[in-house]
Amino acid sequence: MDDHTIRTALERHWEASDASDFEREHEIYREDAVLDYPQSGERIRGRRNIQQSRTVQPNKKRFTIRRMIGGGDLWITEYILTYDDIPSYTVSIMEFRDGQVIHETQYFADGFKPSPSRAHLVEQVGGTPSR
Repeated sequence: MDDHTIRTALERHWEASDASDFEREHEIYREDAVLDYPQSGERIRGRRNIQQSRTVQPNKKRFTIRRMIGGGDLWITEYILTYDDIPSYTVSIMEFRDGQVIHETQYFADGFKPSPSRAHLVEQVGGTPSR
């Protein structure tokens, strides 16, 4: 599968995620896909289990894509996942096989206020510090 086709599938996936369209959101995964959350030590096996884990979350979710980069069988998406109006800065690493995701790892981070000690060295580039 070429990069344009995978990018289109990823765009469809993230649009469906933002719309809480759980069927369309999970079309991108193989039946035997694995999803890892390293920060909580969780692994979810199988597309249906991944989908179910997301449908039972009670939070109101919104997805704002910052960028997608990749090629071939490895794609990375940086996005802001907002749960109940609280942003979490997120990275999704997706590995593809035969045009579908076989493995995804997601990392989450809270925002933080900029340090005054480096204020003279930086510029604000988006996002809203949450602490």
